[in-house]
Amino acid sequence: MISSSPLVDWLLESLELDASLFHVGRYCGGWHASTHGLSRASFHLIVQGHCWLHIEGQEQAQRLNAGDVVFLLRDLDYRLSSAEAQGAARELPRMAMQALDAGAEDGVGLVCGFFHFSSGLSSLIIDGLPDWIVLRAGDPSLSAARALFELILEECQRTPAPSSALLERLSHLLFLYVLRQQVADNQGLGGLVALARHPAFAALLEQLIEHPEQPWPLESMAACTGLSRSAFFKRFNELAGQSPGQVLLALRMRHACQLLKANHTVEQVGAAVGYQSVAAFTRAFAKAVGVQPGAYRRQHEGR
Repeated sequence: MISSSPLVDWLLESLELDASLFHVGRYCGGWHASTHGLSRASFHLIVQGHCWLHIEGQEQAQRLNAGDVVFLLRDLDYRLSSAEAQGAARELPRMAMQALDAGAEDGVGLVCGFFHFSSGLSSLIIDGLPDWIVLRAGDPSLSAARALFELILEECQRTPAPSSALLERLSHLLFLYVLRQQVADNQGLGGLVALARHPAFAALLEQLIEHPEQPWPLESMAACTGLSRSAFFKRFNELAGQSPGQVLLALRMRHACQLLKANHTVEQVGAAVGYQSVAAFTRAFAKAVGVQPGAYRRQHEGR
């Protein structure tokens, strides 16, 4: 792996997400498109031609050429358009997509989709990342990502129609490669990545991961870092953007999900992640994950 430490690698490998396509096709003429307001993270792969990316608050539009990809990790006020000028882009209509045409010399071909990040630990990891990431076709550091893009492009040219399932999987993998490079290159990232890079807090994070069954009062966490209780709490929040309790809960629920998938009983799992009663664990799990632990275990039986 390219990233900076085994702990950072562990965080990236813990990221749970699904990719789903909503557009594969081509726009011609004057147009604009956006998913703003849908409360979804999205991605847009330029497979033909070029278009312009407008993000509210950014003075300059970014030109996206064939081979470029933009990953929007928040529900941003943005639009893709045929127009470079922001005002013109707002005024252009939303158009129906046409089918991709490998021989077309005008317009832009796009593969567009949504990301869904699992609640809990995955959401905390994403919260520390930039609002958007642009992958450029000529970036020499992303040769593996480029190979994936070529597979996506080849699939888009498949007749009579590309496979949505395969494009979703390839887009998922492409994002993971780009994310890994982003973490390696961007030393200013916050969130759990910042914790994992800080020597004192990395040691604590490792202990929380290895021993989620411990009670972990604030005093015990602070002692692992050599800070006072108040200094620890303040610095932890500054680095992670979350409280120690929120991070501990996310780590516990992630471990609980893994154990439930491995067919451990709800009672065993609750004890393994630090809960004194099944009822307390069930309440915490249902609130964090959105489903009762017994139901979650049944959903994953035989997978």
